[in-house]
Amino acid sequence: MTFTEQLRQEADPIFEAIIEHPFVRGIAAGNVPKEAVKHYVKADFEYLNAFMHVYGIAISKCHDRKDMAFFSEQINFVINSETHPHHNLCNYIGIPYEALQGYPLPPSADHYIKHMKHYAHEGSLGEILAALLPCPWTYLEIGNRLMDEVKPDENHPLYEWIHFYADGEMENTTMKLRRHLDSWAEGASEREKKAMTDAFIKSCQLEWGFWEMSYNVETWDLNPKHATSTSL
Repeated sequence: MTFTEQLRQEADPIFEAIIEHPFVRGIAAGNVPKEAVKHYVKADFEYLNAFMHVYGIAISKCHDRKDMAFFSEQINFVINSETHPHHNLCNYIGIPYEALQGYPLPPSADHYIKHMKHYAHEGSLGEILAALLPCPWTYLEIGNRLMDEVKPDENHPLYEWIHFYADGEMENTTMKLRRHLDSWAEGASEREKKAMTDAFIKSCQLEWGFWEMSYNVETWDLNPKHATSTSL
């Protein structure tokens, strides 16, 4: 069993909790509360900006140009491809994508970003990889599961979102991150493997927290669940 297979096995309860989260089930049914979707897009736009920053820091810790090229490719993927599911969500709620950019992060998203940046600045390249991996991996599994369960056609309001995350490009990204992490783990000490495991599991938990934050429209002001305000 590879190191990443061990990580996935340990995190299985969290992956299953994500798949069964009401927000994800709402994506499957095409009826996510629109206020929750708006909250998600606002936070995810800033989260992906931070994700690219972490990739950039990872480049600074690379010694091999192939590794540098890999992280550079991932930045390009986020900028040029991962906006597509956001556009689908924005079309679903009838709000322009540009209107949901530049907002302060809710508490759980703020925590997640600081968690990643901690490993980016203080951790090894292996710890950075472990902290980054749950994001694409959980989304890949969500996309695949929903494609199998729902078998959405183009009439499904969130077909593009589901199709994007079940697509081969997301699988390719996940597998490349896994191969890099497995390769790093081969030469890692037991202490570093423990640190990488902690980074991975915490990121998985924070992925679940991101869905929970979005669904509950979490704010620093502790607004009621599913706030009905129409303000952006």
